[in-house]
Amino acid sequence: MSKKWAGYTVVFSLGMSLLAPAGHSRAADVSVRVTLPDFAVNLNGHTVENQYRKYPLLVYHDITYFPMTWYDTRLLGLEANWSTSEGLNIKESRVTSSYMPYKSESRNAAAYAAEVPASVVTINGKKIDNSKEEYPLLSFRDVTYFPLTWGFAHNEFGWDYQWDDTKGLSITSHNPQVQTVGLPAYAGENDVALFKENYYYVESTDTTNHVYRAPVQQPSNKKEIYSYNIKTSEGLQKQLSFQIRDKSLWITYHLGGGIMGHDEFVKIADDGKAEVVHQGYLDFRDTQFGTLIVTLGASAFEGGNLYLAQSAQEETNPKRIGDPHLMYAVTYSGTSVGVSRDASSLLSVIGDDVYVLASSSNSDANKIYKINLKTNKSDKIVNSNVSWFRVIDNKLYYVKDEDNALYSSALDGTREMKLSDHAVSWFDSIDGNVFYSTKKDTNRFELYQADPNGDDPLVWTTPVASVQVLNDRLVCRFGENDDYGVVLLDGSGHLLLKVADPIARVLTSDEGILLKSARDSSVTFIR
Repeated sequence: MSKKWAGYTVVFSLGMSLLAPAGHSRAADVSVRVTLPDFAVNLNGHTVENQYRKYPLLVYHDITYFPMTWYDTRLLGLEANWSTSEGLNIKESRVTSSYMPYKSESRNAAAYAAEVPASVVTINGKKIDNSKEEYPLLSFRDVTYFPLTWGFAHNEFGWDYQWDDTKGLSITSHNPQVQTVGLPAYAGENDVALFKENYYYVESTDTTNHVYRAPVQQPSNKKEIYSYNIKTSEGLQKQLSFQIRDKSLWITYHLGGGIMGHDEFVKIADDGKAEVVHQGYLDFRDTQFGTLIVTLGASAFEGGNLYLAQSAQEETNPKRIGDPHLMYAVTYSGTSVGVSRDASSLLSVIGDDVYVLASSSNSDANKIYKINLKTNKSDKIVNSNVSWFRVIDNKLYYVKDEDNALYSSALDGTREMKLSDHAVSWFDSIDGNVFYSTKKDTNRFELYQADPNGDDPLVWTTPVASVQVLNDRLVCRFGENDDYGVVLLDGSGHLLLKVADPIARVLTSDEGILLKSARDSSVTFIR
């Protein structure tokens, strides 16, 4: 059954023939008179505009009825499913959604005819004969409507149910809510970050990018903290990215062409002051001995491209470390050689030691070395060809070129163990468990948990578009044609929350989950 109409106008639509169980005649369905509420209705803080709503709330026998559309049900933490064998099944679930107004250009009438389907409905595992209910489920505009009685709303679903003669009816569920972030509409056109109770976003005007900071509690109170000229020989280069590294927020952007251009790295202090710290094709790590820098431009092919600068002044003439004949963060693949603009998976610092992927030639390529920053002693600790690696919980995790499988070892390269049953596209660890994805087809990946003692279990049945560990959660993003936009899992791979909204991107944040909508590029937040 299709859940998505006209680009994301999605409803849970059950016609009369679907609601009737096998062998049941539609002739038993009864037509009843319903009206639109003449009072305000509030759902999780959202005032429902019934007059121009395609699926308005209704009133029957003085009870308000709620439309079981795709987004309305998930907004209140419900899932509704239908099958020929079981009929309609409504249950509480770990789901959420932003509020969908379902706006219509036509004004609704004051009263309509709805139908009472003669069918059996299951609510939280309890079967109900709809034909015998005082307040039965209704069908209107091919959508099932649910009565907001105290027994259902409060007793079955645990919602807060309040009536006020002035404010009308208010229903509040207790599932996590998708909160609208009060940023300007243009904020979603570029990157957005949440860091230490402040939002950071960009406005492009003419040839300038303006970077703003705004407090979470008062997002309209913006302050410009940085700006730069985006006009280059390559045109207007508007895009930038925020990233959290070493417990600080950074801005990164590119200016110029691929060869003659360069990257800019801007550090944002806690007081909002922003300044350029690094320029060029490079990556860097803070260490107790200074800033470790690996150059990633064409000069990397000359070797000896790993440096240590003990101060900002030294960055113009930093100290070379490691083996000057090795090319650091340079990877070979077959007969081709490449240099990454992102060395995050090729370079790591643990205490006094640097772990880095290095190559001397095609026959001695992609090996993991350890360099001691005190002594400059360099040791090859993984002799296999490795495409990328990470240090997690004082262990090495790496993907070998020969089979694209995931392996782990001690920090000295001993006690190697194969972890994955499949080729690995991404991996990370959370709560001591290792998860990885493997490519299923174009832009879709299957998510597994590594189990060295048995078959790797598939964590989620639907292939993901991307996955990452963020704020102690596995955040799985799905394609726009999937039922859910994002699914949050705990460190054991168990479901925490399914988000119905289509999601274009998971944004940088140091708490909760910050999301960019695929529907309109708006920014939302889930705490």
